[in-house]
Amino acid sequence: MAPPTRPSTAPTPPAPSLRTGRMIALTGAVVGVVYGYDTGSISGALVFLSEDFGLSAGQAGFVNSILVLGNILGALIAGRLTDALGRKPTMVLVAAAYAVFSALSALSPTVLVLDVVRFLLGVTIGISIVAAPLFIAESTPARLRGAAVAGYQVACVAGITLTYFVNWGLSGGGHWRIMLGLAAIPSALVVVPLLRLPDSPRWYLLKGRTEDARRVMASTDPDVDPDAESAAIQRELRAERTGRGGSLGQMVRRPFLRATVFVLGMGFFCQITGINAVTYYSPQIFETLGFHGNGQNFLLPAVVELISLLATVAALFVVDRLGRRVVLLSGIGTMLVMLVVLTVLFGTRTLSGAGIWAGFAAIALFTAAFNFGFGSLIWVYASEAFPARLRSLGASVMLTANLVANFMVAQFFPSVLEGLGATWAFGGFAALVLVALVFMVRMAPETRGRQLEEIRAYWMNGGRWPDTLPDGTTEGGLAPGTGTALGPGVATSREHPPT
Repeated sequence: MAPPTRPSTAPTPPAPSLRTGRMIALTGAVVGVVYGYDTGSISGALVFLSEDFGLSAGQAGFVNSILVLGNILGALIAGRLTDALGRKPTMVLVAAAYAVFSALSALSPTVLVLDVVRFLLGVTIGISIVAAPLFIAESTPARLRGAAVAGYQVACVAGITLTYFVNWGLSGGGHWRIMLGLAAIPSALVVVPLLRLPDSPRWYLLKGRTEDARRVMASTDPDVDPDAESAAIQRELRAERTGRGGSLGQMVRRPFLRATVFVLGMGFFCQITGINAVTYYSPQIFETLGFHGNGQNFLLPAVVELISLLATVAALFVVDRLGRRVVLLSGIGTMLVMLVVLTVLFGTRTLSGAGIWAGFAAIALFTAAFNFGFGSLIWVYASEAFPARLRSLGASVMLTANLVANFMVAQFFPSVLEGLGATWAFGGFAALVLVALVFMVRMAPETRGRQLEEIRAYWMNGGRWPDTLPDGTTEGGLAPGTGTALGPGVATSREHPPT
């Protein structure tokens, strides 16, 4: 008779679960809500703080645009910051800074203090729009990644929508300090769950902390073998260390020059096509259409953003089913149609009745289409376009291009609207959207279902997915759909549909 076996005293590894990945996506979404709220809150507050501080039109415009200048600086430093501190510590820093600067905005005694605080808040926002999608993308399983990162955009739109309804509710008393300060509450609360989360496995491997990376993958992703996945990421990191890995110089040389052109173009086109003209200056646009009265001007933007929120939620459900390109291109195409409609309507010069409401519907559908396509996918592509060593820097470059275009629209749209008229303003946006559509048809890859390391092979192969060998290896040494490196394969027989 065999002796009885003694129970093992070794610790049992945690069972793989999607729970932590979902928690990371949820906390990132809360940060997204705060970002959206802070971005949109000034649209209502500016009406009343201009009266309190006696601001000229130029000073009022600077209060709006200085946030974007801070965004640009934040996006420029975000890549290096997230690599140095870690994805999670950067998120904790962002949440704490949101709380502090939102509260200080509400307490500002002069417009100079308000400008300084809003610049610092802008820097925080710029860091967050790089760090949050990066943290989410690197910490969630491939099967959830598209929806999780797109969920960040849902949260951002929800924050803007909340802003407009809060502004409408507080507009009767002119409570601009409350409008600006409310974001401090959720910002402070989200710090606690952030502190309890691990950092991303890819950041741990970037810093040589292999056991930490394996531990996190073993507990969070039931779809991968932690040892094989760690080995794949480490191979990819070693490959990227030829020359100065993670540098701007590497981004503008082959094989990643094409990826850099893509992310710069997407970041720029995302904003230059006019979405923030509607976000920042919707009261003037609705007045040009024929809507009058402060109540309408506060309420109608809220309705537009509510519709956009529904469109963003729709993108959340289909981005991992239909694919990135279908969602992106259908959104851009709808934007083009709505801008043509607006150009024609404004060109008639005399709108009334059905024409006014047709214009409102076109603005609502334009905004919804942006959030369904560009708005949702920019976060996904920003986190997917580059290999691990270049990923945070690539996201930073994309978002910097995005914010430069944002600043141009914020600064010059009122002058174009007043000097050339709405017909030329929206006709110009339509022409830019057409250029953006052609660019995206040519450049945007389909990355649905692919591991982050696997996407590297697409750029290494000149913007085409490598063929595969019968044994499943690719030119980049990755098993399709798994991200697992299997050795130095060569191109073979199965080709991904051309993009």
